[in-house]
Amino acid sequence: MQPQIIKGAISIDERGSIKHNNGFDLSEVCRMYLIQNRDTEFIRGWKGHRIEKRWFVALSGSFTIRMVKIDNWENPSPGVAQLAFTLSSEVPDVLFSPPGYATAIQANEDGAQLLTLSDYLLGATNDEQNYPADYFNF
Repeated sequence: MQPQIIKGAISIDERGSIKHNNGFDLSEVCRMYLIQNRDTEFIRGWKGHRIEKRWFVALSGSFTIRMVKIDNWENPSPGVAQLAFTLSSEVPDVLFSPPGYATAIQANEDGAQLLTLSDYLLGATNDEQNYPADYFNF
């Protein structure tokens, strides 16, 4: 599995607009939480999951989310290639983070909010691995 953007869209007619993501299958989602960083300088991460899948949607503002594939959970290579994604509340794109990846999240605007969805309930696994924000050179 690879990280990917599941494209959303906006439909507009005489009644107004609807933001939608008809390609996003929610059947695996068990839990959700909302992230709001304290400011735009703060980087939340790196947080990795061996088996958990996560999905991200910007509800307000925008975010830069970087991902790295972890090559060794106890001592990962700090120079591993990074993927960078930008999510904006203007379009309801969903970013999929598959198992085996770590993420770092930075808000691009004060007050931005990021919906995060998971396929495991809180406490169901001991799956989380944290690394310092500067470990992978954000």
